[in-house]
Amino acid sequence: MPVLYGVHPVVEALRAGRPLDRILVAKGAGGTRIQEIIDLARRASVPLRFETRDALDRLATSAAHQGVVALGAASKYADLDAVAGKAKLLVILDGVEDPHNLGAIARTAHAAGAEAIVIPERRAAGLTDTVAKAAAGALEHLPVVRVTNINRTLESLKEQGYWIYGLDERGTELYNEVKWGTPTALVFGAEGHGLHEQVRKKCDILVRIPMAGQIASLNVSVAAGVVLFKWRESFVGQPE
Repeated sequence: MPVLYGVHPVVEALRAGRPLDRILVAKGAGGTRIQEIIDLARRASVPLRFETRDALDRLATSAAHQGVVALGAASKYADLDAVAGKAKLLVILDGVEDPHNLGAIARTAHAAGAEAIVIPERRAAGLTDTVAKAAAGALEHLPVVRVTNINRTLESLKEQGYWIYGLDERGTELYNEVKWGTPTALVFGAEGHGLHEQVRKKCDILVRIPMAGQIASLNVSVAAGVVLFKWRESFVGQPE
Protein backbone atom coordinates (compact mmCIF):
# COMPACT_ATOMS: atom_id res chain seq x y z
CA MET A 1 0.00 0.00 0.00
CA PRO A 2 1.58 3.36 -1.00
CA VAL A 3 2.33 5.60 1.98
CA LEU A 4 2.36 9.41 1.74
CA TYR A 5 3.49 11.57 4.61
CA GLY A 6 3.91 15.25 5.24
CA VAL A 7 1.34 18.02 5.02
CA HIS A 8 2.00 19.15 1.45
CA PRO A 9 2.02 15.71 -0.25
CA VAL A 10 -1.19 14.69 1.51
CA VAL A 11 -2.96 17.97 0.69
CA GLU A 12 -2.01 17.67 -2.97
CA ALA A 13 -3.13 14.03 -3.10
CA LEU A 14 -6.53 15.04 -1.73
CA ARG A 15 -6.87 17.97 -4.11
CA ALA A 16 -5.96 15.75 -7.07
CA GLY A 17 -8.54 13.14 -6.11
CA ARG A 18 -5.95 10.41 -5.68
CA PRO A 19 -7.47 7.18 -4.29
CA LEU A 20 -6.75 7.04 -0.56
CA ASP A 21 -7.72 4.28 1.82
CA ARG A 22 -7.42 6.41 4.96
CA ILE A 23 -5.54 9.29 6.56
CA LEU A 24 -3.91 9.14 9.96
CA VAL A 25 -3.42 12.35 11.96
CA ALA A 26 -1.25 12.51 15.06
CA LYS A 27 -3.17 13.06 18.28
CA GLY A 28 -2.70 16.64 19.38
CA ALA A 29 -1.64 17.89 15.96
CA GLY A 30 -3.28 21.17 14.96
CA GLY A 31 -3.02 24.29 12.90
CA THR A 32 -4.61 25.55 9.70
CA ARG A 33 -2.83 23.08 7.42
CA ILE A 34 -3.87 20.05 9.49
CA GLN A 35 -7.42 21.39 9.59
CA GLU A 36 -7.31 21.78 5.80
CA ILE A 37 -6.41 18.09 5.50
CA ILE A 38 -9.25 17.14 7.82
CA ASP A 39 -11.74 19.23 5.85
CA LEU A 40 -10.55 17.91 2.47
CA ALA A 41 -10.65 14.31 3.70
CA ARG A 42 -14.20 14.69 4.96
CA ARG A 43 -15.35 16.24 1.69
CA ALA A 44 -13.74 13.36 -0.20
CA SER A 45 -15.19 10.75 2.22
CA VAL A 46 -11.71 9.49 3.09
CA PRO A 47 -11.73 7.95 6.59
CA LEU A 48 -9.72 9.81 9.22
CA ARG A 49 -8.12 8.26 12.25
CA PHE A 50 -6.22 9.93 15.08
CA GLU A 51 -3.20 7.91 16.19
CA THR A 52 -0.12 8.37 18.35
CA ARG A 53 2.98 9.90 16.80
CA ASP A 54 4.81 6.61 17.39
CA ALA A 55 2.27 4.83 15.19
CA LEU A 56 2.79 7.42 12.42
CA ASP A 57 6.57 7.12 12.79
CA ARG A 58 6.32 3.38 12.13
CA LEU A 59 4.08 3.78 9.07
CA ALA A 60 6.19 6.55 7.55
CA THR A 61 9.46 4.93 8.66
CA SER A 62 10.41 8.49 9.56
CA ALA A 63 9.64 11.10 12.19
CA ALA A 64 9.38 13.80 9.51
CA HIS A 65 5.70 13.22 8.73
CA GLN A 66 4.49 16.53 10.23
CA GLY A 67 1.68 14.72 12.01
CA VAL A 68 -0.08 13.26 8.97
CA VAL A 69 0.23 10.00 7.01
CA ALA A 70 -2.01 8.86 4.13
CA LEU A 71 -2.38 5.28 2.95
CA GLY A 72 -3.07 4.96 -0.74
CA ALA A 73 -5.80 2.77 -2.24
CA ALA A 74 -5.46 0.53 -5.30
CA SER A 75 -8.40 2.24 -7.02
CA LYS A 76 -11.14 4.78 -6.38
CA TYR A 77 -14.27 3.93 -4.45
CA ALA A 78 -17.64 4.21 -6.17
CA ASP A 79 -20.80 5.97 -4.98
CA LEU A 80 -23.64 3.72 -3.82
CA ASP A 81 -26.36 5.75 -5.51
CA ALA A 82 -24.51 5.50 -8.80
CA VAL A 83 -24.60 1.69 -8.81
CA ALA A 84 -27.67 0.70 -6.77
CA GLY A 85 -30.28 2.15 -9.09
CA LYS A 86 -29.49 -0.15 -12.01
CA ALA A 87 -28.00 -3.22 -10.33
CA LYS A 88 -29.54 -6.68 -10.14
CA LEU A 89 -27.01 -7.98 -7.63
CA LEU A 90 -24.91 -6.23 -4.99
CA VAL A 91 -22.49 -8.03 -2.68
CA ILE A 92 -22.32 -6.59 0.85
CA LEU A 93 -19.38 -7.53 3.07
CA ASP A 94 -19.96 -7.14 6.81
CA GLY A 95 -16.41 -6.54 7.98
CA VAL A 96 -14.19 -8.87 5.92
CA GLU A 97 -10.70 -8.07 7.19
CA ASP A 98 -8.40 -10.33 5.17
CA PRO A 99 -7.34 -8.54 1.96
CA HIS A 100 -6.89 -11.89 0.18
CA ASN A 101 -10.51 -12.76 0.96
CA LEU A 102 -11.72 -9.37 -0.25
CA GLY A 103 -9.79 -9.75 -3.49
CA ALA A 104 -11.02 -13.30 -4.05
CA ILE A 105 -14.63 -12.26 -3.42
CA ALA A 106 -14.28 -9.35 -5.84
CA ARG A 107 -13.01 -11.70 -8.53
CA THR A 108 -15.84 -14.18 -7.94
CA ALA A 109 -18.52 -11.49 -7.64
CA HIS A 110 -17.54 -10.00 -10.98
CA ALA A 111 -17.55 -13.44 -12.62
CA ALA A 112 -20.99 -14.19 -11.19
CA GLY A 113 -22.49 -10.96 -12.51
CA ALA A 114 -22.55 -8.70 -9.45
CA GLU A 115 -22.57 -4.99 -10.27
CA ALA A 116 -20.71 -3.82 -7.15
CA ILE A 117 -19.27 -4.76 -3.77
CA VAL A 118 -20.09 -2.73 -0.66
CA ILE A 119 -17.67 -2.62 2.29
CA PRO A 120 -17.64 -0.65 5.56
CA GLU A 121 -15.13 2.08 6.36
CA ARG A 122 -13.99 0.65 9.67
CA ARG A 123 -12.75 -2.75 10.82
CA ALA A 124 -12.58 -4.07 7.27
CA ALA A 125 -10.04 -4.48 4.49
CA GLY A 126 -9.79 -1.60 2.03
CA LEU A 127 -8.58 -1.45 -1.56
CA THR A 128 -4.91 -2.22 -1.08
CA ASP A 129 -2.41 -3.56 -3.59
CA THR A 130 -2.83 -7.00 -2.01
CA VAL A 131 -6.57 -6.88 -2.70
CA ALA A 132 -5.97 -5.79 -6.28
CA LYS A 133 -3.55 -8.67 -6.85
CA ALA A 134 -5.95 -11.25 -5.38
CA ALA A 135 -8.78 -9.82 -7.49
CA ALA A 136 -6.76 -10.60 -10.64
CA GLY A 137 -8.05 -7.61 -12.60
CA ALA A 138 -11.64 -7.64 -11.37
CA LEU A 139 -11.29 -4.22 -9.71
CA GLU A 140 -10.90 -2.69 -13.15
CA HIS A 141 -14.49 -3.69 -13.90
CA LEU A 142 -16.26 -4.07 -10.56
CA PRO A 143 -17.05 -0.92 -8.53
CA VAL A 144 -16.33 -1.06 -4.81
CA VAL A 145 -18.43 1.18 -2.58
CA ARG A 146 -17.32 2.12 0.93
CA VAL A 147 -20.01 3.16 3.42
CA THR A 148 -19.92 4.44 6.97
CA ASN A 149 -22.67 2.13 8.26
CA ILE A 150 -23.75 -1.24 6.82
CA ASN A 151 -27.05 -1.24 8.72
CA ARG A 152 -28.15 2.11 7.30
CA THR A 153 -27.02 0.99 3.85
CA LEU A 154 -29.22 -2.11 4.05
CA GLU A 155 -32.16 0.04 5.13
CA SER A 156 -31.57 2.33 2.15
CA LEU A 157 -31.38 -0.61 -0.24
CA LYS A 158 -34.65 -1.99 1.14
CA GLU A 159 -36.30 1.34 0.43
CA GLN A 160 -35.09 0.99 -3.16
CA GLY A 161 -36.74 -2.42 -3.47
CA TYR A 162 -33.80 -4.71 -2.77
CA TRP A 163 -34.26 -8.15 -1.24
CA ILE A 164 -31.61 -8.65 1.44
CA TYR A 165 -30.19 -12.17 1.82
CA GLY A 166 -27.65 -12.93 4.53
CA LEU A 167 -25.44 -16.01 4.58
CA ASP A 168 -25.52 -17.46 8.08
CA GLU A 169 -24.92 -20.97 9.41
CA ARG A 170 -28.15 -20.62 11.43
CA GLY A 171 -30.18 -19.67 8.36
CA THR A 172 -33.56 -21.30 7.84
CA GLU A 173 -33.34 -21.49 4.02
CA LEU A 174 -30.92 -23.63 2.05
CA TYR A 175 -28.95 -21.63 -0.49
CA ASN A 176 -29.87 -24.04 -3.29
CA GLU A 177 -33.61 -23.98 -2.53
CA VAL A 178 -34.27 -20.33 -1.69
CA LYS A 179 -36.35 -18.23 -4.08
CA TRP A 180 -34.34 -15.19 -5.09
CA GLY A 181 -36.06 -11.83 -5.28
CA THR A 182 -34.52 -9.08 -7.37
CA PRO A 183 -32.79 -6.76 -7.14
CA THR A 184 -30.70 -8.82 -4.74
CA ALA A 185 -28.26 -7.80 -2.02
CA LEU A 186 -26.20 -10.73 -0.72
CA VAL A 187 -24.56 -10.12 2.66
CA PHE A 188 -21.52 -12.09 3.80
CA GLY A 189 -20.09 -11.84 7.30
CA ALA A 190 -16.57 -11.42 8.59
CA GLU A 191 -14.05 -14.16 9.16
CA GLY A 192 -14.66 -15.91 12.47
CA HIS A 193 -17.89 -14.39 13.78
CA GLY A 194 -19.97 -14.07 10.61
CA LEU A 195 -22.77 -11.53 10.41
CA HIS A 196 -23.16 -8.98 13.18
CA GLU A 197 -26.43 -9.33 15.07
CA GLN A 198 -27.89 -6.03 13.86
CA VAL A 199 -26.93 -6.83 10.28
CA ARG A 200 -28.55 -10.25 10.62
CA LYS A 201 -31.78 -8.58 11.74
CA LYS A 202 -31.80 -6.34 8.66
CA CYS A 203 -31.82 -9.35 6.32
CA ASP A 204 -35.12 -10.44 4.79
CA ILE A 205 -33.94 -14.05 4.51
CA LEU A 206 -31.05 -15.93 6.09
CA VAL A 207 -29.63 -18.73 3.97
CA ARG A 208 -27.13 -21.44 4.83
CA ILE A 209 -24.88 -23.90 3.07
CA PRO A 210 -25.44 -27.43 4.45
CA MET A 211 -22.20 -28.98 5.68
CA ALA A 212 -21.49 -32.72 5.53
CA GLY A 213 -18.36 -32.70 7.70
CA GLN A 214 -17.54 -31.56 11.21
CA ILE A 215 -16.60 -28.00 10.19
CA ALA A 216 -19.46 -25.56 10.77
CA SER A 217 -18.69 -23.14 7.96
CA LEU A 218 -16.56 -22.40 4.91
CA ASN A 219 -14.01 -19.66 4.37
CA VAL A 220 -15.98 -16.54 3.45
CA SER A 221 -14.51 -16.28 -0.05
CA VAL A 222 -15.34 -19.93 -0.77
CA ALA A 223 -18.85 -19.56 0.64
CA ALA A 224 -19.36 -16.44 -1.46
CA GLY A 225 -18.42 -18.38 -4.59
CA VAL A 226 -20.89 -21.16 -3.81
CA VAL A 227 -23.82 -18.82 -3.19
CA LEU A 228 -23.03 -16.27 -5.91
CA PHE A 229 -22.96 -18.88 -8.66
CA LYS A 230 -26.15 -20.46 -7.35
CA TRP A 231 -27.76 -17.03 -7.65
CA ARG A 232 -26.42 -16.78 -11.19
CA GLU A 233 -27.71 -20.22 -12.09
CA SER A 234 -31.12 -19.52 -10.59
CA PHE A 235 -31.61 -16.03 -11.97
CA VAL A 236 -29.55 -15.79 -15.13
CA GLY A 237 -29.51 -19.46 -16.07
CA GLN A 238 -26.63 -21.85 -16.48
CA PRO A 239 -23.36 -20.09 -17.35
CA GLU A 240 -22.19 -20.77 -20.87
